[in-house]
Amino acid sequence: MTTLIKYLQARALWLALPPLWAVLLFTIFWLYALPLTSLFYALAVCLVLSLPWLLLDFYHWRRRHLQLQSLAPVLQVDFHQLPPPRSQIDADWTELFLSVCQHKQQQLEEARQSNKKLQDYFITWGHQIKTPIAALRLQLQGEPLEQVQEIEQYVEMLLTYLHLEDQASDYVIRQCDLDEVVQQAVRHFAPQFIRRRLRLNYQPFGQTALTDRRWLLFVLEQVLSNALKYTPDSTSDKENSISITLEAPLTLCVADTGIGIAPEDLARIFDQGYTGINGRAINYSAPSLPNAPNSPGSQKASGLGLYLCRCICANLGHRIWASSVPDQGTVIKIDLSNQERVWE
Repeated sequence: MTTLIKYLQARALWLALPPLWAVLLFTIFWLYALPLTSLFYALAVCLVLSLPWLLLDFYHWRRRHLQLQSLAPVLQVDFHQLPPPRSQIDADWTELFLSVCQHKQQQLEEARQSNKKLQDYFITWGHQIKTPIAALRLQLQGEPLEQVQEIEQYVEMLLTYLHLEDQASDYVIRQCDLDEVVQQAVRHFAPQFIRRRLRLNYQPFGQTALTDRRWLLFVLEQVLSNALKYTPDSTSDKENSISITLEAPLTLCVADTGIGIAPEDLARIFDQGYTGINGRAINYSAPSLPNAPNSPGSQKASGLGLYLCRCICANLGHRIWASSVPDQGTVIKIDLSNQERVWE
């Protein structure tokens, strides 16, 4: 019925002419007092003869309409796959369409090349700046060293984001010793654990997982970084801790005793750019967060770390999720048991 309505709308001008002619002839016959029987007979003959042509025209129009509709997904891949034009107007529309598509394709290619140059520049800059950062790490200790580590982490996040956007990340999937990955991540943050007197609960797992060691290490470091960021220093009244455990069948869990995540933020912490109530604080010793970590130099969150973790886990075929209770802590879980790699 919708197709018929569209056909009537497309042929409205032509379909309106026969009734107008009939009214005009009726008026002439009536003014000259001619017998109307002959007029009605002539109109009936014209209607009978026109009906097959009308049905044939509707058939061809509908066929053409469905053909063009079916080409929609094809034209997204190759816009030259247009049916041959049947009239000069069709030819003009086809030429105009191809011209617009070619111009748009040229613009997209220029934008892609420009973006690739910018991406290559940032990747080069990121790798170059890691050298002076490594030199600073050797010369500093205590809180200044932690600030340098934070800068290094943000540089690593930038490089990871660019690699993910490039869609050409080199994943090396093989059996990895989970204890080696965890121990390397813990060593990276060892100065913070010591200075802030945070207890680490970890016992070797003796397990392996089919994954990419480098990318899993990045995910684990991001999760540990968040756990440290939102966990207060230990005091004489309360000892805070971070636990790294392995649940069956193969789920890596990182739990902290920090300030937790507000229920309204929990479902969105893995979204790009989302920081939530805690992450929007300029520093965590602000009065609005009385139970927050004593880390006055900490800057507000970027909303990028957990988003990158979600993207990497999706590419590796893993699943990552969080649970939290405000003022009691947060648990991040990474299910490594799924061996399906979604990019294949």
